[in-house]
Amino acid sequence: MTDSIGQRRPAKDSGGVASGDMRVAVILPCLDEEAAIADVIAGFEASLPTAKFYVIDNGSSDGTARIAKAAGAEVIAETMRGKGNAVRRALTAIDADIYLIADGDGTYDASRAPELIAALENEHLDMVVGVRRKAAKEAYRPGHEWGNRLFNRAIKAFFGSECRDVFSGYRVLSNRYVKSFPALSRGFEIETEMTVHAILLRMPVKEIDCDYGKRGEGSESKLNTYLDGIRIMRTIFNLLRHYRPLYFFTVLAGVLLAASGALFYPIFVEYLSSGLVPRFPTLIVSIGLATMSAMLLICGLILDTTTRTQLEIRRLIYLGVPRLTAVRPLAVGRGRAAA
Repeated sequence: MTDSIGQRRPAKDSGGVASGDMRVAVILPCLDEEAAIADVIAGFEASLPTAKFYVIDNGSSDGTARIAKAAGAEVIAETMRGKGNAVRRALTAIDADIYLIADGDGTYDASRAPELIAALENEHLDMVVGVRRKAAKEAYRPGHEWGNRLFNRAIKAFFGSECRDVFSGYRVLSNRYVKSFPALSRGFEIETEMTVHAILLRMPVKEIDCDYGKRGEGSESKLNTYLDGIRIMRTIFNLLRHYRPLYFFTVLAGVLLAASGALFYPIFVEYLSSGLVPRFPTLIVSIGLATMSAMLLICGLILDTTTRTQLEIRRLIYLGVPRLTAVRPLAVGRGRAAA
């Protein structure tokens, strides 16, 4: 193996290979990608000759695992279907200093990998996201671009995100990011969870535009436009409930209070004019809604304090992991020194 200045150096034993002094693991979650996986591995190997490659076989029924092994990758099996399950398996099983995650369908530009990793090292970042720039008309399925913009705006509104591409699967992560990331998602909503995790812990993040092409011949998308869209909406809803409880419960309390006021107003007007309260059931419902509104607001205040404590603990765990210290140029091609 060659390091970033073109000299031979021994491989390290603990789950990755040094790029400079850093062990880089390239992770490729796959489901039935036998048509593209060999080319994907070759592309990343040409850009990152000192990295170690892992293919997470997510229950493929074709020859994905066999072809990946023949191409020089280590194959890790994850029988529970879903990209989130595959990514969680990888981050649990692999020990490295830098983790690069991409899809195994050939849509991401492997030649930009050294640039993404160099940004992570040299700028002391914890996550670098390859923002998808459509390089082919067939790159996005109908409706996906619109849905991507919609969810990006939702994440920005709810969590203060400045990310332009929440759903990009082309990411470089630091070791301290990985060691603090719970990875609870099961499917394609994993990218949303990764983005929100970085926002909540206020990690340094950078986005770099990268070409996003069409899938390789014989490779089929596993995305279900509507089902995965619903799952992502549910994930955003749950993340908002878990990590922005004051905001979440204040909105609910406001809705109930508005409904209570709408029911109470005509009763109050009638009382002022006649001194009578003719609709006691409506008054009782109005008071009940107002009481529920107050209880929800109190719940939001209590949970907000609890959540803040949890985030402080997660932040301390994140800070407890040593940051990357080696800053060296990366190899940009097999056996060739970086410029």
